[in-house]
Amino acid sequence: MPATLAAPHGVTRRLLHRLAAVVMAAIVATIGLAPPALADAPAIGELVLPAPTGPHPVGRDVMHLVDPDRADPWVPAERRELMVSVWYPAAVARGSRVPYASAEESRLMLEFVGLTEVPPDALTRVRTHARDGAPLMQTGHRLPLVVLSPGFTDPRWMQTTLAEDLASRGYVVVGIDHPHEGAVVTLPGGRVVQCVECDKTLPAAQATASRARDMGFVLDRMLTDRRWGRVVDARRVAAIGHSRGGAASLVLMENDPRVVAGLNMDGSVVPPPGQDVRRPFLLLGGGAHPRPSPTDPTWDPTWARLTGWARWLYVPDMSHRSFSDAAVLGKWLGVDTQAPSGERTVEITRAYVAAFLDMHLRHRSEPLMQGPSAGFPEVQFAGVTG
Repeated sequence: MPATLAAPHGVTRRLLHRLAAVVMAAIVATIGLAPPALADAPAIGELVLPAPTGPHPVGRDVMHLVDPDRADPWVPAERRELMVSVWYPAAVARGSRVPYASAEESRLMLEFVGLTEVPPDALTRVRTHARDGAPLMQTGHRLPLVVLSPGFTDPRWMQTTLAEDLASRGYVVVGIDHPHEGAVVTLPGGRVVQCVECDKTLPAAQATASRARDMGFVLDRMLTDRRWGRVVDARRVAAIGHSRGGAASLVLMENDPRVVAGLNMDGSVVPPPGQDVRRPFLLLGGGAHPRPSPTDPTWDPTWARLTGWARWLYVPDMSHRSFSDAAVLGKWLGVDTQAPSGERTVEITRAYVAAFLDMHLRHRSEPLMQGPSAGFPEVQFAGVTG
């Protein structure tokens, strides 16, 4: 479980990585895990992720994409490669259940954050709900598309709980692995690449712009793919993300008119928008993002640029990690990573992300977007326009 933290101004990504390792070491100490000898490591059972709440079973496909016209920003001698998972509403729950992480991914991820005392295959024991290659639900119309980018160092599967839920509600969700930014990414042929950026920093604005280019390239390919190009609706596309993925969603939205709505989950916005953003955008933050936000000074100038429909929602007791699968992985390891339970933070994130998307991609009336809700008293409205 990587411990990606918010990156305020002046904090380099190398320091961020070191802080992540410190946080995870503290978690290990809190849990009271056994000494380094793996033979003495505690037994870890299975974790079943929260079940999707929509009416449809969920399928998953995997794609390997190569941009022949672009050098990898971290390894310039290589072309930019991306791995993506496509979660989608299925006709039936047929096929093998999708694994969360491979044994090698689990081992390398745990090494990355310094958890050498934990059984190296621990993350293989997380159980998902999607079925590999399940038949696509047939509706007679195209489906809305959500491009989903995780936080810095996170693999795409750290957004599984959100992606599966959206797919069960009828969305096609394409989650992106960003090689050399993620802690571990498995490419075809068993090639495994790790985090080059952790030791080779770029200016934050340049790194975010590169992430946005990844998202735009994936959108290009989804809309022209022989299979998915006939399934998704090019007029109903949203870009969403956690942490850096959220910041990149706004950059992509500024530059690509195909994106009709965007959402940032707790990400520092570097760079801030260079122009007014008139299409719908949601800032969904945790404890570091009240208004004004002294911890993250990037949200206030960003808000001033959101001149169309916009919301700034703030959940004081949610942490930066609450917006990824770490919310429930932490509880599984016996650690309370935020005041609400992991299941409750997942419920909050799922409800508000789905309400935003339903409102702007499906044109439905959504009371959750209008003001405070008795069902979610934790969620505060810090800003409303449109």
